[in-house]
Formats: sequence, structure tokens, C-alpha cells
Amino acid sequence: MFALIDCNNFYASCERVFQPHLNGKPLVILSNNDGCVIARSNEAKSLGIPMGAPAFKYKEIFQKNNVQIFSSNFTLYGDMSNRVMSIIARHVPEVEIYSIDEAFIKFSGFSEDEANKKCKEIINTVLKWTGIPVSIGLASTKSLAKVANRIAKKKLS
Repeated sequence: MFALIDCNNFYASCERVFQPHLNGKPLVILSNNDGCVIARSNEAKSLGIPMGAPAFKYKEIFQKNNVQIFSSNFTLYGDMSNRVMSIIARHVPEVEIYSIDEAFIKFSGFSEDEANKKCKEIINTVLKWTGIPVSIGLASTKSLAKVANRIAKKKLS
């Protein structure tokens, strides 16, 4: 069994950990030099703000909808990623970090029920210890775990 753990709206979630008054508000993270949108909260996504959008083209939407705008803070995101990955590694021995906000887990010797239970434990612990929400897809292969993760994320939206 494999699982893909993916942090939900990772950069936006990192900003919200330290500024909880932003919960429920639309926010975007801009690229270096504040040129393009590189991350969005669900609230910003629902306003139709696309990834990669040049910020100047959406200035009116940002103002009209009180969208909170942040310059990217890669030091913060890297630190929060390290925290999340270390929590995952405390729970299972076989972790493959896939990106700053994703990791594959191999559940060698786990039954499906045990793997499901461990996934729920990881979701709860990561949220409790870091404030970062995660989704997990569990399947027989890495590719299917990625698909299962997408389904898990859609259930949250």
C-alpha cells in the first residue's frame, strides 16, 4: 500500500498558521517580485483567480473582494514543510518526500485497516502540531495514491 500526503493550499495555509484572522478570507501568494499568483486559498479560487495569473490583471478583483495579498516567503514554507515531513516520519518508517508539500508513504506490512488508521492519525497530528491541513490518498500504487489524493481533496472543497 502507498499513500500520498499533500498539504492543502500549502503556502496559503502556512500564512494562516501565523495569522489566523485570515481563516475564511480569500488570499493569494505572489511570485518573487510580486508578479504572478503562485498559490491561492479556496476562497480565492472560488473568485476565479487562476494560478499563474499576472497580479496586475486581477487588481480590481483583489480590491473588490478584499483579497489578502502576500509576497512569497520561501523560508517560512521550507520550515513548515520540514515540520510536516518530520511528523510524517515519526509515524511511518518509509517516507519519500516528493515536493515541498507532498510525500509518499509505503505501508510495508500494514493491513488496509491499519494503513487507514495511520493515515487518520497523521492527518490529525499534522493539523494539531502545525496547523497545516493535509489530504491523504491511499492505494496499491503511487499513481493510484495520487489519484486517490485528488479525490480526497475534492471531498474537502
